[in-house]
Amino acid sequence: MILKTFELRKISNNTIFYLLYGKNEGLKAECINEIINKNNGKIFNYDEKQIKEQFEPFYENILSNSLFEDEKIIIINRGSDKIYEIIKDLIGRNLNNIKIIISAGILETRSKLRSLFEKGQNLVCIPTYPDNHDTLSKLTSNFFKSEKISVSQQNINLIVEKCNGDRNNLYNELSKIKNFAINKEKISSQEILKLINLSENYGLSELIDNCLSKNKKKIINILNENNYNTEDCIIILRTFLSKAKRILKLANQLELNKDVNKTINTAKPPIFWKDKDIVKIQLNKWKPKKIKELIKSINNIELEIKKNYGNSVLIITNFILEKASSDINN
Repeated sequence: MILKTFELRKISNNTIFYLLYGKNEGLKAECINEIINKNNGKIFNYDEKQIKEQFEPFYENILSNSLFEDEKIIIINRGSDKIYEIIKDLIGRNLNNIKIIISAGILETRSKLRSLFEKGQNLVCIPTYPDNHDTLSKLTSNFFKSEKISVSQQNINLIVEKCNGDRNNLYNELSKIKNFAINKEKISSQEILKLINLSENYGLSELIDNCLSKNKKKIINILNENNYNTEDCIIILRTFLSKAKRILKLANQLELNKDVNKTINTAKPPIFWKDKDIVKIQLNKWKPKKIKELIKSINNIELEIKKNYGNSVLIITNFILEKASSDINN
């Protein structure tokens, strides 16, 4: 069954097999996240090459399901016709409590895997074509409306053009703008230009995620590859504060249900599947008490930067390296 992406919410819970193909990685991530959120289950990520090389463990995981187990969600990345025979065999079996999602690149019309899903019964085939300007413009406009931020159509066009037709790039830019615009009702063209030009560097989100994961080696690489200025520092801190608050909310929930997968899968707003592994690492590193201390220290550092604006880059660099190195579980 060929399914348009806006019809994804109409999928029956009885559906087991999904094929997502095309270049639009951001749209794929949204679709996969939607499927995951509709089905509580333990997630297993495989690469097609991994399945081909470790065939027996993959099949054992698939076929070991019982009616009494929690549902499993199997995500197969970089799928192609090389996995056609395996998928065809699995479709012919009576599988229970499992969802199998195949994420593929471009599949030609003559692709056996694509043809199998387009013509098969109870199989969902979702083409993820590149976003056009109108689609990205609408997503951007809806974002600003939901955040109650006043912005002109000219600025929306500016943001969309900077994203090169990539939904992932758009979400990264909007995330930076959201963090910057905390407690602001309007954002200027100059501010938007400064924010979106940061996309040429490592994403600020990546810098903060690696700090919260205590990946000091990666942080040093990012800091060495970028020339942050004084204006960037406030954006970095607000991004840090936003992510810290999210981890605090998740950590409090984790203490209640004692299940990290359930905590992540039921998070509001939803966490994209591609971010779930790093969030899991962060939850393992940070307990609620320490996150509250972190949030307090972020606010203090922002005050220090405003008092010592000329040294802001040095202050923020030392702060990030300190938090990545500290023993936060004590």
